[in-house]
Amino acid sequence: MSIMFGWWNKDPEQGKYEVHAVVHGGNIEWTRHQGHHTQWEPHTPDDDDRARLIYEAEKRVPRRLISNKQFDEIKRLSENSGPGRISGRSSKVGPSD
Repeated sequence: MSIMFGWWNKDPEQGKYEVHAVVHGGNIEWTRHQGHHTQWEPHTPDDDDRARLIYEAEKRVPRRLISNKQFDEIKRLSENSGPGRISGRSSKVGPSD
């Protein structure tokens, strides 16, 4: 199940743009676009974007839209850096025989 978060940012140089963070399968995909008729492009989140993601997720916990476990996973994943898909889970290899 994927969870989508969205908000608008204002930048003096780039103007107003919409940011989406989609959490799915241990990844966060950050995208953005300006205006209604522009394509979504990868977004490199800054500390404010990561804090906003946690804030938006925190608002959904009391309303039971996401569980505490999902919220903890979002907090953990938002600590990673970089644009686009952020791998949050490492593949664990079991002991070899």
